Amino acid sequence: MGYNLNVSIDKSSGFCFGVVYAIDMAEDILNHEEYLYCLGDIVHNDEEVERLKTKGLRIIDHAKLQDLHNEKVLIRAHGEAPSTYELALKNNLTLIDASCPVVLKLQNRIKNSHDDDEQILIFGKHGHAEVIGLQGQTNGNAIVFQDLAELDGAELPQKFTLYSQTTKSVDKFYQIKEELINRGYEVKANDTICRQVSNRYEELADFVKDFDKIIFVSGKKSSNGKVLHDVCKKHNENTYFVSNIDELQKEWFQLNDKVGICGATSTPMWLMEHVKHALETY
Repeated sequence: MGYNLNVSIDKSSGFCFGVVYAIDMAEDILNHEEYLYCLGDIVHNDEEVERLKTKGLRIIDHAKLQDLHNEKVLIRAHGEAPSTYELALKNNLTLIDASCPVVLKLQNRIKNSHDDDEQILIFGKHGHAEVIGLQGQTNGNAIVFQDLAELDGAELPQKFTLYSQTTKSVDKFYQIKEELINRGYEVKANDTICRQVSNRYEELADFVKDFDKIIFVSGKKSSNGKVLHDVCKKHNENTYFVSNIDELQKEWFQLNDKVGICGATSTPMWLMEHVKHALETY
């Protein structure tokens, strides 16, 4: 006898508009051309990247870009540093720029701050594509930190401007701001967090309360996925993280369980639908 699971997908989950824009742009080109280069994974989801690779998307890194000439290259939603655009001119590369408008606005604000000789701190994930692009606006002079503990003992100027990666927690950003002020620093804070992402915290907190079990679907590389998974786990301890249907385990479920499926801003809806279908066969 089966488990008779009652499975629902969170309608608010799935790609944010920046990711939709980048993937639509890639697919439009691949409908007419044999291949298209993309600088870095177009989205932090291996299943979606593999789907697009079968259509002709070729993922390259910055080292490969150095050797590329006379080709089209997609810039993904995370954005790029100025050095990438300079290299494109030098190598006669046509850049298809799908940088998210929210990221572009943030890059511009950071560049203006840097041009005004402000010392810049960026609350963000080390090595993240967006953060590398942001730091590039300052010629690498911005101080990047993932956690306040990293700043303990650091020699900071008395006055600085604080920015954040667009997908970070709004609450955490303001906690950091207050703590730095309490430490005696003069902090000019710029809240540049994407509200389409931050609104998901509240939406997910409401969604997960209605279910016996929650399956959170996300790529393991997604920093947004890690944060949103934590939100789900906080409000429903029976939350399980999976990247694909192979990671589902039948022993998680009981007869007639109500199961909610949700995901990161980098999780495709088709993947959540695959998970739903798999659960309904249990």
